[in-house]
Amino acid sequence: MEIEQLRQVPLVDLLTRLGFAPAYRRGQDVWYRSPLREERTASFKVNTDRNVWFDFGLGKGGDIFHLAGELTGSTDFSRQVDFLSGQSEHLPLAPQPRSARQPSASCFEQVKVAGLSHPALKDYLEKRAIPPFLAQTHCREISYSIRGKRYFAIGFANRSGGYEVRNPGFKGCISPKDLSLVPLSDHKQDKCCVFEGVMDFLSALVLGLAGKEDCLVLNSVSNLERSYDLLDSYREIRCYLDRDAAGQSALNKLLQRYGSRLSDGSGVYEGSKDLNEHLIKVKENT
Repeated sequence: MEIEQLRQVPLVDLLTRLGFAPAYRRGQDVWYRSPLREERTASFKVNTDRNVWFDFGLGKGGDIFHLAGELTGSTDFSRQVDFLSGQSEHLPLAPQPRSARQPSASCFEQVKVAGLSHPALKDYLEKRAIPPFLAQTHCREISYSIRGKRYFAIGFANRSGGYEVRNPGFKGCISPKDLSLVPLSDHKQDKCCVFEGVMDFLSALVLGLAGKEDCLVLNSVSNLERSYDLLDSYREIRCYLDRDAAGQSALNKLLQRYGSRLSDGSGVYEGSKDLNEHLIKVKENT
């Protein structure tokens, strides 16, 4: 999509695809609990007529590119464009006439959950160097309709009953958006491994970086503050976050909170953006 087309993408559509549902509406203003931080009272406003947002808790606002920058933790405009393009590649966020913009509660309809078996999804996993049999233990197959069209994707459950959904052309969430805590043993552990997304978590299992430890998948660095109530109870925390500005920012915040209890495991995939990219390179070289 062209830059100006992306600029006209309704913010409420983007937030819906990211798993954030409105708290309430007042005329042309749609209010959310902030996607940028943890809060109980909605103080994040989207004006659907002007297609702009403002977070009263942070004192920040702007257009869709400013929001993409906050969500990715990056001031790099090209990264913001890549983020927005990735969200709209499979489910196009077509610009709407100003008078026709109406926020929707959810874009996912007729959602069905089953065992992971579709050959196309297994092929996608193999291209990401993830053995399908391993993914079947932690993931499900999600089929759903959007605007009358049927789609399917890999689903990764979070603790609130929502699903992170992935297929070759789409990365999004069936709300509610939240963290995923995956225990790898029958007993709570003293150590927890932290990952940014499901593909990095599955990559860690393939590479043997996680054994019996509990694993926490953020499903977005915007969920970082939600992780504190879980991570506070662990004596050791090991992070495998993306080697980019957003991942580094999240790591620094965790270091400030947990100090010597936290270690950075990203040295394992130095030269790669994330753990899955490293795994793919390892597979190509073997």
